[in-house]
Amino acid sequence: MAAHVQHDSGFFSRRAIVFFFIVCLHVLLIYAFATGLARRAIEIVAPPIQTDIVEEVKKQDQPPPPPPPQMERPPVEVPPPDVTINTAPEPSSTAITDVTNRPVRQAPPPPPRPVVRTGGGPGKNFPNTEDFYPEASKRLNEEGTAIVHACVGPDGRLEGTPTLQESSGKSRLDQAAIKLATAGSGKYKPATEDGRPVKSCFPFKIKFTLRG
Repeated sequence: MAAHVQHDSGFFSRRAIVFFFIVCLHVLLIYAFATGLARRAIEIVAPPIQTDIVEEVKKQDQPPPPPPPQMERPPVEVPPPDVTINTAPEPSSTAITDVTNRPVRQAPPPPPRPVVRTGGGPGKNFPNTEDFYPEASKRLNEEGTAIVHACVGPDGRLEGTPTLQESSGKSRLDQAAIKLATAGSGKYKPATEDGRPVKSCFPFKIKFTLRG
């Protein structure tokens, strides 16, 4: 009986020690949480996790590489083969025919025959200077020669009014010369080419001289 009591007392003393240890452990944990000691211990044991956000860099779409150049071979020109054709000599009659059929060189035409020309001027029954001599010039003894230019058709008639080409030195005599040349229309001798009357222009003299 005494041994049984001693065994129970030892058993209870061990239980009391374990119970006391557990209570102390709980008290210690509560104190640690209250004072932040547990948080520090956790940070020392396991450092905080840092999260780095890495942005994915999108690669720009690059254009596809160009296709390789197509090399065209230049066409190869093959020269035509030399072909020699042997022809039989032509008979001698052909040579004679060729000479006969050649064009004959014609002699150059002769130069044109020169045209025979004759000049025009006052013709038959042309007015007399005495009929157109100014009376004032006669009284003043004025004399002189005027050169008149006239254009005449094939019929001997004037084609336009005559003009004074060279003065006589006296205005009255110059005016009289123009009147005389105008009055002579139809009485001019036309110029001719190979005997055929043609239109022409020519100068001629009208001389005023006093009779003694």
